[in-house]
Amino acid sequence: MRSDPGRCSDAGIREIGSEFHWDPSALLSDVRGGLPGWVPARRELFATGCGALRAALRLLPPGGRLHVPSYFCMGVAEALAQDRPVAFYRQLPDGRGPRWETLRIRAGDVVLAQNLFGGDEQPPWNAWIRAHPGIPVIEDHSHDPFSIWAKNSIAAYVVSSLRKTLPLPDGGLLWSPTGRELPAPEGPESPGAGQKLAAMLLKAGWLDGQPVPKETFRALQRRGEGELLGSAGPASTVTRAVLPMLDVAGIRALSSRNAFALRDALLARTGNAGILGFHGSEDVAPFRIQIVLPSTVERDGLLETLAANRIYAPVHWRQDRRGWWSGDQEAAALADRMITLPVDHRCSSDDVFRMAEVVTAQVSRESRSSHIIRA
Repeated sequence: MRSDPGRCSDAGIREIGSEFHWDPSALLSDVRGGLPGWVPARRELFATGCGALRAALRLLPPGGRLHVPSYFCMGVAEALAQDRPVAFYRQLPDGRGPRWETLRIRAGDVVLAQNLFGGDEQPPWNAWIRAHPGIPVIEDHSHDPFSIWAKNSIAAYVVSSLRKTLPLPDGGLLWSPTGRELPAPEGPESPGAGQKLAAMLLKAGWLDGQPVPKETFRALQRRGEGELLGSAGPASTVTRAVLPMLDVAGIRALSSRNAFALRDALLARTGNAGILGFHGSEDVAPFRIQIVLPSTVERDGLLETLAANRIYAPVHWRQDRRGWWSGDQEAAALADRMITLPVDHRCSSDDVFRMAEVVTAQVSRESRSSHIIRA
């Protein structure tokens, strides 16, 4: 697996981030069959991680609440609330893990655990699971689907949304480390996967300098995501065919290398001491790099500056206090100031350097009190 240098047809500045494109160099030449790495033979492949989660919940005894981290995707949490009442426990991306005193369970409840940004620790969750054998735990490993923690999970179920880290149009992997019954996907493939694949192919042509209007594949991406939203159908034919051939280890290693390189470059430029270390195992593969700005205004200013430099950074995750949110003011306030820098396997060393320069220049202009977390 190599870092993809890519080209941008609309300007000389290379685009960093945004949706994946189709990249044949991510395929292996020696395919032995099955899913990559250690993934168990007994598994199901859904269109989305959310759909897989909801299907697993329906197999568990009804009536109890679902406990969800307060720093989480509110759209997914709202979808899960259609199946059972949702309660939130505090978990922030600050390296401290869950605040166990806020996880107030009772008989019949289910707990959703998350390896947030790929940097949380497994032992505390293992201890909690063993101390509460009557409470099923579902682990979400979408930010690092192929970690040692995921491999050695003792949870009732494990789910991973694969398209967050792999160049696939869809895919939600579900298995049970404890041998529970697995739900099957429902209905046909989502048409959203076909739209996402078309967008990936067109974006690959655009990056290669072909006369493809950017808005054409962007519109397909948006429509595809809308169609896929929460789908509990099967993964697309493309994802099922491509996944066993992907160089997952290479993609993961490159993403990890680039994340640490960006972290080190930012620290070298800012001299910032407000950095929290990853607390996962030796093989931790960070999910991008997260930084916190002093205010929402400064966070949004950095977003605009990055976009002006063709660096498209997501926000994980906005919480609308006037709508559906966790009720955790600390989590929502942190989400107001957070930004994720989109460093992954597609980035070259030049991309990492450019991102560090843009971020440093903006932060230096506005404030020195921002800091990197989870790296």
